[in-house]
Amino acid sequence: MATCSTILTGPNLASAGGTPTPSAPIPRLDWSRCVLGSEFDCATAKVPLDYDDPGGPTIELAVVRRKAADPGRRVGTLFFNPGGPGGPGTVQMPQNYESFPREVRERFDIISWDPRGIGNSTAVNCFGSPEEAADWNAKTPAGFPVGKKERAAFTAAYEELGRRCEQRAPELVRHVSTADTARDLDQLRQAVGDQQLAYYGISYGTYLGATYANLFPGRVRAMVLDGNWDPQAWTNNASDQTAQTTSFQRLGSGRSAAKTVNRFLTLCGSTTTARCAFSAGSPEATQNKYDQLLRRLRKDPVGPWTYAGTVAAVVNSLYVVQPGATELADTLQDLWERRVPEPSPLPPPVPNPYLGEEQSTAIFCGDSPNPRDPGMYHTLAEAAAARSGDTGRFWIWATAGCASWPAVAEDRYRGPWNKPTAHPILVVGNTYDPSTPHSAAQAMAQELADARLLTHEAVGHTALLNPSNCVQAHASRYLIDGTLPPPGATCRQDTPIFSPPKPSGGVATGGGGTAGIII
Repeated sequence: MATCSTILTGPNLASAGGTPTPSAPIPRLDWSRCVLGSEFDCATAKVPLDYDDPGGPTIELAVVRRKAADPGRRVGTLFFNPGGPGGPGTVQMPQNYESFPREVRERFDIISWDPRGIGNSTAVNCFGSPEEAADWNAKTPAGFPVGKKERAAFTAAYEELGRRCEQRAPELVRHVSTADTARDLDQLRQAVGDQQLAYYGISYGTYLGATYANLFPGRVRAMVLDGNWDPQAWTNNASDQTAQTTSFQRLGSGRSAAKTVNRFLTLCGSTTTARCAFSAGSPEATQNKYDQLLRRLRKDPVGPWTYAGTVAAVVNSLYVVQPGATELADTLQDLWERRVPEPSPLPPPVPNPYLGEEQSTAIFCGDSPNPRDPGMYHTLAEAAAARSGDTGRFWIWATAGCASWPAVAEDRYRGPWNKPTAHPILVVGNTYDPSTPHSAAQAMAQELADARLLTHEAVGHTALLNPSNCVQAHASRYLIDGTLPPPGATCRQDTPIFSPPKPSGGVATGGGGTAGIII
């Protein structure tokens, strides 16, 4: 994952009042089964590369649909973005389809797509072959760089990536901003014939949703924003000054991840080793055991498991906590006993598109300012570690590749974020989230002109992937008939980590998420 700082040289949407540029032809969606016997339909949409030139070059968007299970009661289309940036909707929507509330699946066609620059759509690909991409990946350490040698190799690798992308995809990388994708989303809305947009976005998808809501405020029917990015933090308050802090530092991801890891260790230490293999008998003893393990790994890795790679695995394992938390406890105990952990069983193979590092980097680096001096990241990471521990380092380095990213977004939306929308927006935030803090959900709800915050007392990244019947019931009512939760509403996770599973049911039953990591 990576982001970067940019100074815009092209037209600024905020200075132009966010007025949509000349209209483009509505794309035609010719649906057919993605795979013989599948319940999912696929299509390809053509949209302008540059909405300032709607009659100019076009790009393709790969789109996927699951039709409403109860077509006689169909409400319309629900568009879904799985986050990232860089999440391929054509892969992750089918993976996460059962996570949507049952009544939503019954009454909406659910559509997702690979955003421009990503996956099966016209994609940013800065390598000539899979072997070249694999060779580049081998130059970057797992997690984040530790020590001068790794930091120098990391910086050189991202400088090389920037040069490759400037040579192979110079125009595309300048037209993959979130504002461009918001315009694509409006094209897809028109293509399915909906007068207004119903949308569910998680993680980065919340920022995409907020951008759409402020570019096209009159076209908002319903939006669920789950696992939020604070738009002011992400855009550095629309400042034109060179950024002195990183995107995730402003967002508070390091602190939120530390809080989430501490919650994991507390719950682990409060139960038996039968429930949590890493338990040391008490929360304090388990925290000390974890700290000692990380100190030991800095000097003595266990096979391929380095200190930084383990920190990254801890953060990523707490995105989807059923079964991520139990598997993480087993991994940490293996490392404690100096055993190389056995890899988790892989899901059934699916035809995944190329999803190189440069795809998310192009979007991050076009939208969110980050320091341009590579040397700043080590200083910022150590300061973050003093405040938030090891996860502070992880989240600082997450955007360091942007220091040398060559492209600038020709269109980037930086606010305002409070344009009155046709209908109110539902904002959902988990209290223990390893990526997007609850404070960012609070900020999103305050920034938007008309939004209601629903707090989910839960460990994990997003309520969709860490389900609660309570959240699903509120989301279903809101999406179907516009009914918001009462002010100050709070829900709880169905199955807290390290507790015995219990059956869940009712009108809003959805199921758990199975997709890969989404930032």
